[in-house]
Amino acid sequence: MSRDRCLQPNKRLGQHFLVDTHIREQIIASAGFRSSDWVLEIGPGRGALTLPLSREVAHIVAVEKDQHLVDFLKEKLYASDISNIHLVSLDILSCDLDALPFPPSIKIQVIGNLPYNISSPVLEKLVSFRGRVGRAVLMLQREVAERLTASPCSKGYGAMTLLMRYYAKPARLLAVSRKAFYPVPKVDSMVVELDFEQPYPSRGVDESDFRKTVKGGFAHRRKTLLNSLKGFLPDWTSEDIRNRLKEGGIDPGRRAETLDMDEFLMLASILTVDKRETD
Repeated sequence: MSRDRCLQPNKRLGQHFLVDTHIREQIIASAGFRSSDWVLEIGPGRGALTLPLSREVAHIVAVEKDQHLVDFLKEKLYASDISNIHLVSLDILSCDLDALPFPPSIKIQVIGNLPYNISSPVLEKLVSFRGRVGRAVLMLQREVAERLTASPCSKGYGAMTLLMRYYAKPARLLAVSRKAFYPVPKVDSMVVELDFEQPYPSRGVDESDFRKTVKGGFAHRRKTLLNSLKGFLPDWTSEDIRNRLKEGGIDPGRRAETLDMDEFLMLASILTVDKRETD
């Protein structure tokens, strides 16, 4: 039996290997990378995307936590005579993207089939390095992907939707059945694109204030904005909050899930201005 067949997924690391070659080709095609692109691959696994993608782009830096997979991929690259892939044996969550071997002037393109248990911290990591990242094409748990791309008043719409849209334009690229992986996970996946070169066009508020307002608004999802914001503004009376919402044209009886991005930006502006005045 070959080593390829003996190398089993590590359950502790949440590994599910992509084995459907048709889906692999669809992911690479939908990513739309250019021949001049330098790509960061997060968790190359057994190289299902890595090897064919190497023929489409200038260079790949593949960051893999599992040393067994790193050793396996090194042998595979050597046997295939592939020289434009740089393997890095690190945990992406503790990895300094600025220290990776990318030319300093280029925008890094990102691809990855993310373990479900680290998808949120990886998204936060990419946000923190958004000055270096152009686009990210990520395979995520379908529920997470739907939350990233949700519209107001929909089930998945929430703080994650707004906070990610503040930094990048999201788009759904491809639905992927759980049957495309080994071992078969319990849920389906979806490939999404996050374009960090297209942040939300209207800003006008401090980033920290916006994040706090969104989290405050969704702190108690089923409550009205008035009641949910009480925890965000502990020194304010209900009447103070009600008056500021009304002055901003927002019904205090609405729930956070009904507000769109522009309304949350406006809400952050009027609430944080008053907070500074009362300090």
